[in-house]
Amino acid sequence: MKKTEQQPYIMMITSLLIMGSIGIIRRNIPLSSGLIAFCRGVIGSLFLAAFCRLRRIPVWRGIDRKKLILLACGGAFLGINWILLFEAYNNTSVAAATLCYYMEPSILLLVSPLVFSERLTVRKLICACAAVLGMVLISGVSLHEGGSIRGIAYGLAAACFYTLIVITNKKIGKMNAFSQTVIELAASAVILFPYLLAHGDFQGSLNIHDGIMLVIAGIIHNGIAYVLYFGSMSGLKAQTISALAYLDPVSALVFAAVFLQEPLSLPVIAGAVLIIGSALAGAAQEA
Repeated sequence: MKKTEQQPYIMMITSLLIMGSIGIIRRNIPLSSGLIAFCRGVIGSLFLAAFCRLRRIPVWRGIDRKKLILLACGGAFLGINWILLFEAYNNTSVAAATLCYYMEPSILLLVSPLVFSERLTVRKLICACAAVLGMVLISGVSLHEGGSIRGIAYGLAAACFYTLIVITNKKIGKMNAFSQTVIELAASAVILFPYLLAHGDFQGSLNIHDGIMLVIAGIIHNGIAYVLYFGSMSGLKAQTISALAYLDPVSALVFAAVFLQEPLSLPVIAGAVLIIGSALAGAAQEA
């Protein structure tokens, strides 16, 4: 493989490894989940807007009223999704939260007949059932090891809102990925602002460590990760992108085991195989 052919793979893998480490970053920021989500939206959107301006990528071209409304909804779902996921990290292990969150492909499989009038095949139904079994294994281990049912519920709720993001983006149709991400990140921050005011999350001091962690979460985990992710797509096939995407949850499990000393027991590994395998099998049928 030539160097030019390797570059998209390196960019995609790097972006997914960055995304997989967000649970570690969340554990190192002693701030509310809402405030972290807001800062990610603000910092990430500003970084990507600057990148688009530097690369002369038009952000607002071809956006009509319908698309703008859908983008605003996508931004709202994104902000809520982040809050729920971060609360899942707070209330259970990073591994359990990540795998519950990764129920999204199976949830999408189950609702696709209602939303997109797609046929629910036997294979898709088996995949969804396998994912549910995996979630049961993960949940049981998490609760046994001191995790809470609340953390599991937050993870599953985050998966539901991520499903809403996917559905909304499908309804938007074809659009420049960079401009879509900029607008949705900015919309998430705008929508979260009154929520933070109502809950008093802007009160309190911010030390240097917290500030650095927020900048990392905003610039690296939103800005740079998305630039690498979207920038690699043109050089990769759709099936390759789908296959590589599973580096995100796998790396999250590894990072949690290495940096947070979270045990990877046999039931956790079995649950991970069921959830990630079912998502992979479902995606393979779509290809």
